[in-house]
Amino acid sequence: MARTWFERLLKSIADRGRAWAIIPSGLQPLEEARLLSFNLLSEKGEASGAALATALVARYKGLNANDREGFHAFLAMGFAPDPEGLRAAAEAYCRDPSPEAAMRLTEAAEPPRRELLRRFNMGPAGTATLVDLRRDLLKNLRAQPQLAPLDADLEHLFNSWFNRGFLEIRRIDWNTPAAILEKLIAYEAVHEIQGWDDLRRRLAPDRRCFAFFHPALYDEPLIFVEVALVRGIANAIAPLLARDHVDDPLVAPNTAIFYSISNCQKGLKGISFGNFLIKQVVEELRQEIPSLKRFATLSPIPGFRRWLETRIAEGTQGLIKATERPALVAAAGRGGAKKALRLLLEEAGWVDNPLVATALKPVLLRLCAQYLTVAEPGQGPSDPVARFHLGNGARLEQINWLANTGGRGMAESHGLMANYLYDLDRIEANHEAFVHRGQVACGEAVTELLREDRPAVRNMGQLLSFGRRPARLAIRSVSPDS
Repeated sequence: MARTWFERLLKSIADRGRAWAIIPSGLQPLEEARLLSFNLLSEKGEASGAALATALVARYKGLNANDREGFHAFLAMGFAPDPEGLRAAAEAYCRDPSPEAAMRLTEAAEPPRRELLRRFNMGPAGTATLVDLRRDLLKNLRAQPQLAPLDADLEHLFNSWFNRGFLEIRRIDWNTPAAILEKLIAYEAVHEIQGWDDLRRRLAPDRRCFAFFHPALYDEPLIFVEVALVRGIANAIAPLLARDHVDDPLVAPNTAIFYSISNCQKGLKGISFGNFLIKQVVEELRQEIPSLKRFATLSPIPGFRRWLETRIAEGTQGLIKATERPALVAAAGRGGAKKALRLLLEEAGWVDNPLVATALKPVLLRLCAQYLTVAEPGQGPSDPVARFHLGNGARLEQINWLANTGGRGMAESHGLMANYLYDLDRIEANHEAFVHRGQVACGEAVTELLREDRPAVRNMGQLLSFGRRPARLAIRSVSPDS
């Protein structure tokens, strides 16, 4: 065994020596990274790929910000498919659309850059380095659209490398290594964790936290979800986050509330983990806690305030109903109803003024229901959280008044939050209806908010309504501008 280890050590040293021997001394770091890339993709790369990949990973990590941007441009604008070969393969396929011709066309269309990235991944921490590379790339993508080919290839590879078969689900609790717990505090993207005491509360016996991990990023969570085990559907975030509140351990919970889902790796943007995670956690909790009968979220509505401000600024017809106008005008003390709405929403601390809050409540709840159910062509409601949960087969169960009056909640949605219910018997049907027909599954409380609205424009989202009586089922159109 000692002899085998010694032989492997000598071979490793020799491979590294050969890799560096083909890189001239005195090169600038960026030039060295470029030459290493060419060598890694060449026949030399096939012979000593691990050593060259190790050298390239180390060199990339050592580049400064400007050189990294230069390296991104080098990868994006080079290593394109051979145009003559691609044209010939395409013409051959047009003449004979056989499986063999299709295979040759696919091979000709794949840019050599993808093979370079695959070989880059052979180095130690290669996957983590590529994830970080894409994180940096995404910062400049809008200003430098010529980087898009590199981004597309990275996303293509990540979809394969990070598919569900490679992911490991782990429960996070107070006994989880501190290094991972620290990352939860850093990565929480929905409701900030205020230090270790706050984290301890979120990992209490009446709470659960689960995360996905990948073998190549073993101690780096990819995404995690925080769950509260309660009775009934939670309609406000403050009680769930309260550090001094613990539910009675003798009362069995009947509802699991998913109140925070955080993606951790910015370089994996666009790679879907959340739908797998929620479904996996539901199965884990069903087996662990048989008393759980409902699985729902308490979700932010991040785009509602911006959407409403646009509608007010555009002077959208029918924004305010006749029955809502007197209370708005009385609360504002001046102006017409639309101006009153704008003035009241701009008033600092309006949530603490009962007259103003009472006037605003029916308007905001109704308009928020429209916002969450109006389908954009080809993608569903514009709200990203709504699209995520509705696309997973959940239904929009209810909209909660002043459920998050913290700074972020008021800035994003005037304090409103939504519950999406994962009805296990309806998930697949809801998913199919949403994806293929643009229908939004809604609970009776949401349907009631929209009941008096009338269709006014095209491209309206269809509402799939579920009342308390199982036999009741209706499909309705919802106007975005009523």
